[in-house]
Amino acid sequence: MRNIRRIEIRPAVADDVLMMASVLVETWRSTFRGLISDAYLEAMTVEDQAIRHARRMRAAGVFHTVAVDMATKKVIGLASYGRARSMPPAFDRELYTLYLLEEFQGAGIGSALVRTIAGHCRDTGASSLFAWVLADNPNRAFYERLGARVVGRGRVSVGGEIYDQVAYRWDDLTALSGAGNAAM
Repeated sequence: MRNIRRIEIRPAVADDVLMMASVLVETWRSTFRGLISDAYLEAMTVEDQAIRHARRMRAAGVFHTVAVDMATKKVIGLASYGRARSMPPAFDRELYTLYLLEEFQGAGIGSALVRTIAGHCRDTGASSLFAWVLADNPNRAFYERLGARVVGRGRVSVGGEIYDQVAYRWDDLTALSGAGNAAM
């Protein structure tokens, strides 16, 4: 039997930064082990990621949301988005980050984070959302299950190594956010 926990999805606040950084480091290590060099993954620190996230939280036009396990009051997942950085202007918004601790995956929390981001995008006038995903990311099917389609390919440098990546795009933010679902 699955342990049911109450999870709150809410905007991130400054007090969340250390927990967000911890989620990112743990998630990278569990998801990308064998894809990205072990040396790079082991060199990642919560402190460095906290500095990075604190800076991004102060950036204009970047929205952050977190998933919090209400039993422990700990951040267990995060997502962020802002203006598209590397695709044509027709791509309104970019999902910059989406990380969820492995033990919470498969329970709909990642989908809830994406739906929250999509709703916020829609409410602020955006018409689409896209995300860069490593081509070898074992979780690519997650984006496809949410209705994203591949619209581009690129490369990214991580730790001095070059990796292939795929751009996924959602064109219907109302459907993605669940706003058109009468059952909500």
